[in-house]
Amino acid sequence: MLAYLPRPPTDTSRYGTFPQKAALPAPAGALPEDGRQQAAATTAKRSAPMPNYLSAPPRRGGFVPSEPSLPPSRGSLAAQHPRGRPSWCPPPAPQEPGARFQPLHAPSVANIPNSARGKSSARGSTVPNPEGLQSRRCKLLEEDNPVQAGRRQRQRYVTKVGKCQVNLGNIQDKKRFLSDIFTTIVDLKYRWFLFVFMMCYIVTWVVFGTIYFLDAWVRGDVWHQGDPEWRACIENVDSFVSALLLSVESQRTIGYGTRMVTANCAEGVILLMAQSIIGSMIDAMMVGCMFVKISRPKKRAQTLIFSKNCVISRRDEKLCLMFRVGDLRESHMVDAKIRAKLIKSRQTAEGEFIPLEQSELNLGYDTGEDRLFLVEPQIICHVINRHSPFWDLSAESLRREQFEIIIILEGIVEATGKWSGRGMTCQARTSYTEDEILWGYRFEPCMSLEKGAFHVDYSRFEMTFEVQTPAASAKELQELRELEQQEHSTLSLYWDHLVQPC
Repeated sequence: MLAYLPRPPTDTSRYGTFPQKAALPAPAGALPEDGRQQAAATTAKRSAPMPNYLSAPPRRGGFVPSEPSLPPSRGSLAAQHPRGRPSWCPPPAPQEPGARFQPLHAPSVANIPNSARGKSSARGSTVPNPEGLQSRRCKLLEEDNPVQAGRRQRQRYVTKVGKCQVNLGNIQDKKRFLSDIFTTIVDLKYRWFLFVFMMCYIVTWVVFGTIYFLDAWVRGDVWHQGDPEWRACIENVDSFVSALLLSVESQRTIGYGTRMVTANCAEGVILLMAQSIIGSMIDAMMVGCMFVKISRPKKRAQTLIFSKNCVISRRDEKLCLMFRVGDLRESHMVDAKIRAKLIKSRQTAEGEFIPLEQSELNLGYDTGEDRLFLVEPQIICHVINRHSPFWDLSAESLRREQFEIIIILEGIVEATGKWSGRGMTCQARTSYTEDEILWGYRFEPCMSLEKGAFHVDYSRFEMTFEVQTPAASAKELQELRELEQQEHSTLSLYWDHLVQPC
């Protein structure tokens, strides 16, 4: 989550990096005259505007920063301390298990609950801890350091294999899952699904076997085994095990012929009818869940592959973001569609922080290019224009940005949609971070014509080669093109004016 948080704004008068907390007023007459003067000096010092970066404590070797109110530059920090934390930074304190990360911004008051406001106001009356402020400063310097930022592991929103890294917690109303019991059972893992499958049958067998045994014991059938004059309700049931076997034989319609319910008691017939109906309902539900569980096309996404990297280069005199998709199976996807989402946190002008905001990337929805006939690997292109979120992105700013692109490929599995009117939909996902985007590269062709048929070489699926691409953003290229056209039109008018006869 911290990978997507924006850096602190430069306008520190509007959003302070560190909270400024008011000093506690000293009670009258509690301090002597010298103490009062010292308290007044401390109060005046605390009421002064606090800089964004506090001064660092001197090192043991005697080094004192020349400008303690300003952070060291990136070059000097990288040159002096190329690895690890700066030497004047205190070691990180162990984090409590219940601690939460907070974004480095000033949240709007409207988004803070009443309980949180009370806690924040109570905290504001305490004196700030210099060690805590110093550790915050060290964190900010580590984020500004490109060496540390490159080595820090990123937390993805979606993994490369398509798994969403989002955990749902503190769900209060869990009865909603029981209202949709069919989907809940199907979504279970296979070990729990098989456990529920077996327990549904075992519980019903044991429950009805117990009822059969109690009926035979109350009527006295257990004590009159082999008596020809006794009219038994349930024959050949002399123990709980024999009653359990009767329950299994009745529900699974086995019927060996040695144990059975007679017409001498009405409760035995009613009990047999109830078990038959409940057993049929369990069979229908469990068989349906098992069929849906096995036939779900989730594993079909394993044969839909994406390129490891995205590339940015020019195509048709336009700057484009491109990636490659492919299908390893000969049975192709029906009605395949692809779309992309940009995941990036931002802060509004009003100070509201929007974490992991999703914005759409146009992959040809208006022209129908997002609908694929995925027979061979295809290169998907996103044109960077005025409507693209990458309109201001250049090769230099790409190194400083933090975002994630989610690619979603959907289609109907041909094996399920061929014989039925409605096939099963398969979805494959992947993601690209800013570190996986190559500026000035292009994919190598992987298809050739051999022996009267097209041949796809998947060993070249990931290969790219460098091409000449301007490092400027699409916006700058457009402004440069418009300026050249304006100059050309001005020269044309000037030339026409010169050659015009008097």
